[in-house]
Amino acid sequence: MKILVYNVREDEEPEINRWAASNNATVDVIKKELNAETADLAQGYDGISVQQLNSLKDPKIYEKLAKHGIKQMAFRTTGYEIANLAAATENGIAVTNVPAYSPRSVSELVLAQAMYLVRNLGLIEDRLSHNNFKWFGLQANEIHNLTIGIVGAGKIGSAVARIFKALGAKVIAADPVFRPELCDTLDYVDYDTLYKEADIVTMHTPLTSETEHMINAKVFKMMKPTAFFINDSRGGVVVTDELISALKNKEIAGAAIDTIENEAGIFNTDLGDSKSDNEALNELMCMPNVKVTPHTGFYTDMAVKNMVDIALDETSRVIKGEKPLNQVN
Repeated sequence: MKILVYNVREDEEPEINRWAASNNATVDVIKKELNAETADLAQGYDGISVQQLNSLKDPKIYEKLAKHGIKQMAFRTTGYEIANLAAATENGIAVTNVPAYSPRSVSELVLAQAMYLVRNLGLIEDRLSHNNFKWFGLQANEIHNLTIGIVGAGKIGSAVARIFKALGAKVIAADPVFRPELCDTLDYVDYDTLYKEADIVTMHTPLTSETEHMINAKVFKMMKPTAFFINDSRGGVVVTDELISALKNKEIAGAAIDTIENEAGIFNTDLGDSKSDNEALNELMCMPNVKVTPHTGFYTDMAVKNMVDIALDETSRVIKGEKPLNQVN
């Protein structure tokens, strides 16, 4: 069994090598992303794995992979919206993802972000930078007195719910899928009720045609002016300019984002002394009531291991003629 892994980070290599040794497989790694040109590098391999931010919509990618005998594309991520599922299907390529590499990794970041916002740490840091040590206007709430609103109570959202439930908060969720096992942890409500009642609205949805830009000016106007907004899902679920307007107009109290539209080429890149070309991101980073992290919600030791293992396990299944567990097309 011979597998090619695209766009490999250094931290992934030890896990890839461990998997290869334990599965008696040859796994080669390259730093290049998959595109219509690099698809030809898959010639001579039995399967591939990918993880990247740049688009994989070009049908030529799938045509070339099929020509080289590739029957699958294993994402080492949860999100797969950059893929062209129709083109993959037309070319007999099974696309898989890693639906739950480590729900705790993202949920623990949400907790850290919530604490940062609720305790006004950004505003405190801003004052301290001007030698202002006064407390007035920085009185914080306590988590157990707050209502946490979770948009999307899947594997990650339910992990978020359990953390805040354990801290004594009231947890509500909006999700088209009802999960009875969460009934002792949260109350299901409709989306409008969640936006109006939550002190913290946290996003945990995939990016689909239904969820794209679902968080917009109308939603921010429904939220409490004391509420905080957290997005650790996909940048495209939010209209970024309308988030910025809501913050400037004090329609919400603050925000934390781990993802933003047009983050490719910026996040996980050292720009040195240069600003990014994403003006909305630059503006958000200058706001003391906003915390930006560069798509690091997933980035823990357990998550990296699981992302490699699950993706390569899926690759192996398809190569062996077995049905993959996490096929998305």
